Amino acid sequence: MKKILGILGVAFLGGAMALGGYKLFFEQPIIVEQTSEPTLQTVKASYTPTVINSSSVPTNFTEAAEKTVHAVVHVKNTAIKEVYNPFEEFFGGNGRRKQQQVGTGSGVIISQDGYIITNNHVIDGATDLEITLNNRKKVKAELIGTDKSNDIALLKIDYDGELPYIPFGNSDNAKIGEWVLAVGNPYNLTSTVTAGIISAKGRDLDGNGITDAFIQTDAAVNPGNSGGALVNTRGELIGINTAITSRTGSYIGYSFAVPSNIAKKIIDDILEFGDVQEALMGIEYAPQEDQIQGVKISKVTTEGGAEKAGLQEGDIIKKVNNVNIEKFSDLRGQLTARRPGDKVAVTVLRDGENIEKVVTLGKKDYVEILELSLTLKDLTKSELKKHNIKSGAKIAKNLNPYLTHFGVKEGFIITKINKTIVVDALDAKRKLTAANRSNKPLFIEVINLSGQSERYAFNQ
Repeated sequence: MKKILGILGVAFLGGAMALGGYKLFFEQPIIVEQTSEPTLQTVKASYTPTVINSSSVPTNFTEAAEKTVHAVVHVKNTAIKEVYNPFEEFFGGNGRRKQQQVGTGSGVIISQDGYIITNNHVIDGATDLEITLNNRKKVKAELIGTDKSNDIALLKIDYDGELPYIPFGNSDNAKIGEWVLAVGNPYNLTSTVTAGIISAKGRDLDGNGITDAFIQTDAAVNPGNSGGALVNTRGELIGINTAITSRTGSYIGYSFAVPSNIAKKIIDDILEFGDVQEALMGIEYAPQEDQIQGVKISKVTTEGGAEKAGLQEGDIIKKVNNVNIEKFSDLRGQLTARRPGDKVAVTVLRDGENIEKVVTLGKKDYVEILELSLTLKDLTKSELKKHNIKSGAKIAKNLNPYLTHFGVKEGFIITKINKTIVVDALDAKRKLTAANRSNKPLFIEVINLSGQSERYAFNQ
């Protein structure tokens, strides 16, 4: 036993010695290194990042809607029109018969005593006007006056009690991107509110830079909304909804409104003068050039307000009363909102320098009666002296086939209408328009091209 243990001990000892020798003479030493990520240096700076408050309160339209929804009314117009049927005439009938046509739209109450503003095309040709208030009460309306060129009409209702109304805002202060509400009666529904933003201003729909200066919005406007209110978030009237651009007849993205400054001026003129007073600056303008922002004056009218103020041909109008002018429709909008005799500060660019002049706006010496296809002009002092008369109005253009048929020509001077003296062109327009709408016989006295007096009677 002792012998076996001795042999095992020698074997273990020999193995240990052999392993130690291998480690010492043959195997390279192994170096173990522990690595760690380097610590980043911290740099102190004074910059403080902006923190956006994502919990901000969204725009709330409830107050504006509550202020305006009860002041927008439904307008129903009834017109009696003559319809011609050639087949009925062919088989021995009369071929002509009267037919009742009904149209609808919206209107905005602008005073407690019942004045309502709407679009001219909503009430055009109407023989009967009915207003439905938001409380569903119905009342008859009277047409006070219209302006076809700007598509504005003024109505009046008599109502026992106070009426809600919308105050006018300043449409010049409206900004592109500003939230607005369109309030109206689409599809014969009671007052409906839609929201959008102002997409553009001074928009010219006819493409001629003259006719329109609309506010463009993406608030939904549909058939029946015409004549309704465009209001800001404070509930102020900044436009009268007038048109949509659509191939289907329904809203597809954009609508247009007459700015409130223009609408208010038209209403004020109708109430004070019975017609619109158009203000002129006394210039002719050059076609819009792509590289020019503003209106370039191509001609200054002799003795007009622009000439008296020192404006010159080639001047580029940049501002009117600090309102930027980029195209003629912008200028048109500023002039339409003002009266003859008003003074405006006009900034023009001349030889690279901005110059400000104060222009006194003049009066247009002619008026157009679109429904009668007539243009009338004020008489000059020499014309009054020549015919030994104190007042009257000259027919500058006559496209009315009925008057032409009976011998009324351009150049004739109208002195009386229904035995009442004609003061000027505007007075003649007012009298002729009233007579035409009354469907009563019309009597006019004129001085013909030979200087002789003639009288005409027309059954309407």
